[in-house]
Amino acid sequence: MVGSAIVRKLQDEGYTTIITRTSSELDLRNQAAVTDFFDQENPDYVFLAAAKVGGILANNTYRAEFLYDNLMIESNIIHSAYKTGVKKLLFLGSSCIYPKLAPQPLKEEYLLSGYLESTNEPYAIAKITGIKLCDAYRSQYGCNFISAMPTNLYGPNDNYNLQGSHVLPALIRKFHEAKVNDEPTVEVWGTGSPMREFLHADDLADACFFLMENYNDELFVNIGTGEDVTIREAAELIKDIVGFEGELRWNTEKPDGTPRKLMDVSRLHEMGWKHRTELRQGLEMTYQDFLANEVLYIE
Repeated sequence: MVGSAIVRKLQDEGYTTIITRTSSELDLRNQAAVTDFFDQENPDYVFLAAAKVGGILANNTYRAEFLYDNLMIESNIIHSAYKTGVKKLLFLGSSCIYPKLAPQPLKEEYLLSGYLESTNEPYAIAKITGIKLCDAYRSQYGCNFISAMPTNLYGPNDNYNLQGSHVLPALIRKFHEAKVNDEPTVEVWGTGSPMREFLHADDLADACFFLMENYNDELFVNIGTGEDVTIREAAELIKDIVGFEGELRWNTEKPDGTPRKLMDVSRLHEMGWKHRTELRQGLEMTYQDFLANEVLYIE
């Protein structure tokens, strides 16, 4: 989702020499393969968007893979970028790096100030390591490696697998299938009370391009909207957009996750960047994309 959005942004800006690889073409966990790729392609600028990602179920179930895979991906790429003299690298983390009970909104300075949310701790530790790797290569070798922390994302090419997806694509699929099958209820995990901030993937790509052009400092930068809604409000909004007329059934035996993780995006706003896509508009576009690509998304 993120990689394809960045490619679309670069193409819109007129760039034609864009080097990409799918996971089937290049296993980023393989150090030798990544080394060969960088030696052969010798890129000037790197957007490090690749990661093993998922929602609360996947994070809590595949704890070893989420830690190991992400550590290997970021370590291999960041080291190869240094070795081949990449001019600039942007590493993308996640808002889950912040402590579970950190003050709201989340300022960049709150990193490592408390305990992490247990369900996604391995993923968060991997992403924190990526930030620190960029800092270390900057400090020791003078590399212009920067980091950005996106909030929760959604948009085209999202993951709609109910065993591994995030909340918005999961709800879009659940409500759509319930509508098609004329089901009376849709189950939603938790209490609905946690608050989440959501950013459209194309807005993230725009912010990444902005930072690649304008930001060269050590401290990582939050990317988000600065606005959040409850999971219940998000579910009701998607229900309305999809046109499902049944009832929501909240499974309170399932975990809620972090109570709130609203990003403080004042630093990015002060630089001159702000999101363009409001949540309802973005979800409407995303649902239309889901309808157009349903066969691909639910294979």
